[in-house]
Formats: sequence, structure tokens, C-alpha cells
Amino acid sequence: MSRRNRRRLPDEPIQLDISDLAHDGRGVGRVDDKVTFVHGALPGERVLARLTGRNRRHDEGIALQIEQASADRVEPACRWFGNCGGCALQHLAPEAQLRWKQGRLAANFERIGQVQPQSWLEPLAAEPWHYRRRARLSARLVPAKGRVLVGFREVGGRYVADIGDCRVLDPAFADRLLSLSELIGGLSIPDRIAQIECAAGDDAAAIVLRHLEPLTDADRRRLCTWSDANRIAVWLQSGGPDTVNLLHPEGHQLRYRLDAFGLEFEFHPQQFVQVNAAINRLLTARAIELMAAVGGERLLDLFCGLGNFSLPLARSGADVLGVELAPDLVASAEYNARRNGIENARFIAADLQQSLDQLEWMRQPFDGVLIDPPRSGALEVLPLVAATGAGRIVYVSCDPATLARDAGELVHRHGYRLAAAGVADMFPHTAHVESIALFVREEK
Repeated sequence: MSRRNRRRLPDEPIQLDISDLAHDGRGVGRVDDKVTFVHGALPGERVLARLTGRNRRHDEGIALQIEQASADRVEPACRWFGNCGGCALQHLAPEAQLRWKQGRLAANFERIGQVQPQSWLEPLAAEPWHYRRRARLSARLVPAKGRVLVGFREVGGRYVADIGDCRVLDPAFADRLLSLSELIGGLSIPDRIAQIECAAGDDAAAIVLRHLEPLTDADRRRLCTWSDANRIAVWLQSGGPDTVNLLHPEGHQLRYRLDAFGLEFEFHPQQFVQVNAAINRLLTARAIELMAAVGGERLLDLFCGLGNFSLPLARSGADVLGVELAPDLVASAEYNARRNGIENARFIAADLQQSLDQLEWMRQPFDGVLIDPPRSGALEVLPLVAATGAGRIVYVSCDPATLARDAGELVHRHGYRLAAAGVADMFPHTAHVESIALFVREEK
């Protein structure tokens, strides 16, 4: 925004009624028939807000005073809420968050895909605090504050939020933000630490420190001492992903379990695993239930990662083929299959953007397909999936818009019906919507 536009913002707060929540969790109101997005406001409320941004299409603001409160409003549990951008919905009761997320999924199905599920699945929910076992934190030396700030970005995303703890991070990290601040502040290059990635397994935790200049021997000793004191492993990254290496302690390993299937997974701190361990356990159980696989069936798991769904599917006795673009994840999936004694799952690395002629394994028939794509969805893959003749497709999604788009394709072009769908509260207190859907091939 230009300085001229900043000067045009009114000094006095504005009053407005909030009618809805936007996709990012901000309240939606109108002033003189112009849409205004207000952080910290809920539907049904009348608020006084300070405008923070303005353009031709909409204005942006922050709620200063709630003149008429929603029945779903609760007191945020975190004192940093409103400044830290890590959460957007702490002021909305958890059960209301779930209703909004399911409503958003339903609206996307109707508006984008022109479909609706035959039945809605019960939402998957768990403890809404200390759930986040993976996070990427910013680090920035701020001389005016006399220290390094470590945390999420502020609301608006420009600066690192000045916070002392975080109630959504895994307990290994929740109360260690100030400790990390002191750790980095004591290094020889406190202004050259770009970010800290946090990863926690069921019984261990690690950080990956991204440093833009070499560390000294004294720096490394300081990091090792901190690691021992906090029982958190320290990994270093000086460049691209191939430069990540374990500093301390030797032989450290992250693991998580899916006890319902008798499985334990090992993973690297930078590998993708589902953020919320409790929800992941519920989600894998639901996915396997929806697939309803039996021994002898052939199943395909696309975007399989390190086998989070593949190995539970293999426990049913079906033969599973997992496909993933990243070779390191394929190697991890193969390793996890071996260490869990699973012989009926195999994995290959492949680019799913290739044509069917280039994907020989895709020309085989499959009884069921599980899809867990990135936010961009699986649109390009759907014709290949349909060509397998699979009777059931279980689709796990991290974006309701691309799921709705892909649902429309499967229903209107490829002969499937949307049998069931529901949400999973993978990221409580945020506007992120995780969901799962079951598609069944129509009988001809």
C-alpha cells in the first residue's frame, strides 16, 4: 500500500455489523456498501474497528471494541492473540469453529463443484491446544527490543510477533520461545538466523536452524549445550534441503505411532507428517474405514508421503502401491514398511503430471484409490484415477476449494457419486479446513 493510501485511512474507528467469516477467518462487514474484512470480529456482531488497509475492492481493519457480541464468542486463551498471526479463531468457541469449517466445505461443494454429499460424516476433533508438532518459526534480531524475536508473523505478516509462549505448539516448544531467543542471541551471527523449523514425534523433538553464514566452533558448543539442557535435537541447514545435517545428539530419531494398526513411523524433521498427531490417528482410521478394503484387493495411494495411509491400508490384507514425487519420502516409506514387517506394500517415485503412456503402473486396474494431494489438488490426475476402474476413491484434502473442484470433476465427468464427506480439525483456532470425502463409482 502506498504512503498516500495510508494517509487516507480515517483516524476515527468505524462501526459495522459483521455478517460472515471470510476464508481466512476475518469477519466480513460492509461500510457504504463496500466490503470490509475485520480481524477479531464474528458473524452477528456489531463492532468498532480501526481501518488498517484500503483498496478499490475492499477495506481491512481490526476490531477495537465489541458492541454486540456473538453467542459463540469466547475469551482467547492466549494473551498474544490479536497480535500474533499464528491463530485466527481463538475468539470463536471450538464447536462453532467446526460448524464454520463444515459450512465452508458445504458452500464450496455447492458453489464450485455443484455437488453435495449424500451424507455428512461426524467431524473429527481432539484436544485443541498443544497440537502442533510441526511449525516453521521466524527469527529476527530487533535491536530496538534488545533481543531476537522468535515466533509466528504478526497479523498481516510483515513483522515477527513479540510473544513469549505459544499454546498451540507441541509441549516440547510451547514454553521455549524465549529460550530460543536467548540461544540465537548468544550466537556469533544472531542477525543471520533465518528461521527455525520445529518437529516433534511422540517421544522426542528437534529443531532445524537455518543459518545464512557459517557458525563458529563456540556457536556449535552453545547449541549442543542447549540441546542437552532441553532434550531437543539440533539440526543445521546452511543452504538447500541437501545441506541439512544433525549436529547433536548423535543418532537422534523422530517417530510417531498409529497404535490402532500396530505401526510406528520414523521421519526426518523436515519431512511432511500431519501436523496434529491426535487428528492424524482419527483421520487414518476413518480413511481405512471408508476404503473398506479386504484381503486380495489392489489399492493405490497417490501422494503417499512416507506411507501414513499406505501402511494402515496394507494391514487390511490388500496389496498397496504408494506413489510419491519425492524420492526421500519413497525411501522412508519403504523403510517404514520393512521395520513394521509389511510385505504387501510397495512404493515408487513418479511425477503424476506425466501422461498415462508414461505411467505404466497406472494402466493396471485398482479396486480403490486414496488421494492426499497438496493444496493445489489432484485435477490433472483424476482422468488417470478414473481409468483404473476403482470402485471407491477416498480423498483427503487440505483445501476445500480444490476438493470441491475435483469433486465436480469426479461426479460430472467420471461417473462417481459423492457418497460422504466431513471435516477434521487438523488446525484448531485457524481457518485451515482439512476434510475427507468418499466417492463411489456409479453402477452402469
